Amino acid sequence: MIQCLLLATVIGVLVGIAVYRSPAGSAIATALSSTILTIPSFALLGLLIPILGLGVPPTVIALTMYSLLPIVRNTIVGLGAVDPAVTDAARGIGMSRLRVLTRVELVLAWPSILTGMRVSTQMAMGILAIAAYAKGPGLGNLIFSGLSRVGSPTAIPQALTGTVLIVILALILDGIYVLIGRLTTSKGIR
Repeated sequence: MIQCLLLATVIGVLVGIAVYRSPAGSAIATALSSTILTIPSFALLGLLIPILGLGVPPTVIALTMYSLLPIVRNTIVGLGAVDPAVTDAARGIGMSRLRVLTRVELVLAWPSILTGMRVSTQMAMGILAIAAYAKGPGLGNLIFSGLSRVGSPTAIPQALTGTVLIVILALILDGIYVLIGRLTTSKGIR
């Protein structure tokens, strides 16, 4: 799951950087990543399984695709919210366009990008449970295994264990994002 979020972050931030100055490009990037979310996760996995087979590959692609929208959108919003006077001042002291982007704009947009990553993580946790149908990894296997044994004395505890573990993992990951935000965002931006 972490590799899916890292991949979605790299793709989402690069797309956001490429289009944030263009209203049409921003609208197209947001619309395309929004369209992915309209496809039910079972249907997307059903489309990917004949191409990639069962297991990890369809799960990774589906989770990466579903994680894109919040990251793309928050990157565009964060970069668009940077005060033009700040970037003009950076250019005025001789910074190149690339240095302005990496040293000023991305630093100021970082809290917004991190928020997009947090939202993507929480969305991906729910979809990861469904990925068990594609023989993908995750705690969804516990849930579906328990549900397949309905009527047995271990069915409900097994499904409940998988559900509780997913919630705990989601909370731990969210706490890690909060910690990363505190460590990587300057006090002046917070």
